[in-house]
Amino acid sequence: MAASTSVAAALDATFRPRRFLRNGHLQTIVGNFLRRVDALPPPVPFLVEVAPAQGSEPASQVLCHCHFQAAEVRAERPTAIIVHGLEGSSNSQYVIGNANKLWRAGCNIIRMNMRNCGGTERLSPTLYHSGFSGDVDAVMRFFLAREGFTSMALIGYSMGGNLVLKLAGDLGANAPPALKSVIGVSPAIDLGPSADALHEPLNRVYEMKFLRSLVARYRRKADMFPAIYDASRADGLRSLRDFDERVTAFYAGFTGADDYYYRAASARVIDRIAVPALVLHALDDPFVRLTLESRAKLQANPCVTLLETTHGGHCAFLADADPARGDDGYWAEQTLLRFLLANA
Repeated sequence: MAASTSVAAALDATFRPRRFLRNGHLQTIVGNFLRRVDALPPPVPFLVEVAPAQGSEPASQVLCHCHFQAAEVRAERPTAIIVHGLEGSSNSQYVIGNANKLWRAGCNIIRMNMRNCGGTERLSPTLYHSGFSGDVDAVMRFFLAREGFTSMALIGYSMGGNLVLKLAGDLGANAPPALKSVIGVSPAIDLGPSADALHEPLNRVYEMKFLRSLVARYRRKADMFPAIYDASRADGLRSLRDFDERVTAFYAGFTGADDYYYRAASARVIDRIAVPALVLHALDDPFVRLTLESRAKLQANPCVTLLETTHGGHCAFLADADPARGDDGYWAEQTLLRFLLANA
């Protein structure tokens, strides 16, 4: 079902950046370090199998932290699965920020860790990558079957945004009836151009942060699964593309980084999305690039609402707060909440 014109019109596309934070780098950095108030009840942890055992290798599981409304109303309340970005976790600040808003609005929340994330390296013999949209599908179907939810939404940030949009495109018209909306914030729809943008001089600080974290995680995996991984493959890496060429593609069955970026990108399937979808993208995002071809596909799909702002950085969208109106200044979180509730 296409997103209605009234829903799209209800979303205020005018984003006014917080004073002194008009620069995309400043938005990105400040947004990453601002501490969030967390008033969520204690989560209920679930381990969800996302891939069966193969031969001598164990099954792969992901850890979800869940916050469910009271049992008598739980099934009828909107439920959101929130998926973090590269090297994030279910405790990433934007996950916590969204979860608190959703909880106050009466929703159920499932904070999903990707494979290996959130301290779960031992739960899977595999690495994680941007093509594992099937893991989100497995989590969604697990909770639909277990709880009987009637209204489900998928929310993804950055790499997580690519995952949820890719899943929606892969499912097309065969999505479960309970899937009411899909939302990507600063989604890495075009993986190749975005990986290359990370290697630009002004973005090297981001790239090296990701790379150091990825290499450290890979070395932990090599210690845990020495029969599978060769730690020396991470020696001398200088870029994210190097890591994806020598590690991700090699162990995930891709012919190389370019093959991985092409096959794992939601850009291939966004024209097939058949449920209401919202994409938030800032034109001054330092490293996530949205190509003209992908932008045209999004704009041509009647199910997709693409909101592009001049400012906002990467996964930040920090505006001035107005406590009197209950506005904490997190524009993307408020916008996606309105979209989710309008389509629930």
